[in-house]
Amino acid sequence: MIIGSHVSISGKDMFLNSVREALSYGSDTFMIYTGAPQNTKRKDISELHIPEGRSLMAQSGMAGFLVHAPYIINMANTVNARTAELALEFLQLEISRTQALGSPVLIVHPGAHVGAGVQAGIRQIIWLLNEILSADTPCFLALETMAGKGSEIGSRFEELAAVYDGVVHSEKLRVCLDTCHVHDSGYDITGDFDGVIREFDRLIGQEQIAVIHLNDSKNPRGARKDRHENIGRGCIGFDALYRIAHHPAFAAVPKILETPYVPSLQDPRKKLPPYKEEIEMLRTGQGPSVPA
Repeated sequence: MIIGSHVSISGKDMFLNSVREALSYGSDTFMIYTGAPQNTKRKDISELHIPEGRSLMAQSGMAGFLVHAPYIINMANTVNARTAELALEFLQLEISRTQALGSPVLIVHPGAHVGAGVQAGIRQIIWLLNEILSADTPCFLALETMAGKGSEIGSRFEELAAVYDGVVHSEKLRVCLDTCHVHDSGYDITGDFDGVIREFDRLIGQEQIAVIHLNDSKNPRGARKDRHENIGRGCIGFDALYRIAHHPAFAAVPKILETPYVPSLQDPRKKLPPYKEEIEMLRTGQGPSVPA
């Protein structure tokens, strides 16, 4: 099992600090944003301490890592021309930064159609990806499965399949399967994960899953709300997430935790990352001992 979590890229050591944080959790891999996920402010590549971070990864025997594009990129928006222009420009920039960092995968949300309709949104995503992707694109672009809140596209596998069908260089596409999102969108990954994967395989091909975001959910299946919960504390449950984490078909696929920070036992006002404990639980099979 290849497992890690989202980590910060901040402080004076930037990417080197990301690697250190991931190692402190006992991770094999990790995921970063190249800056704050809510905006486009980015430091120059030369300031990120990439060689030092890559050196520490090599010394530690750490597997590769993943980059996530910021939330503000909306590839499906046909209503606001400036939003579409921003998505095109900034996604191209993020691809170049992903290449400079040395990650093979950039994860991106498909976007929301903001009232124009699913088909219009899908057409816009296809247009944008055809503007960006070529045979020489230096990384894979992984479309994330979404929970279906608001006018999000990507909550159904058919929608992602339609994007694949329309993109000329679809060999540069991959999928990030988010367990919370898939559960919240209505798929029964708790009771029938293999059946869900068979449906995904029929429409897209299970080999297209390049990363799994491993998150529990605060919501019942089909709620379409996208509220992550800590491993074993939510409606998906520890047993199901453990089975997914150790599923033989995805042994080589990195699993990334994006679960909420938890209150400190010493000072409940302080929130701490749960990743070291959750990674250990998923490795050993020992779920949370006390109900939330």
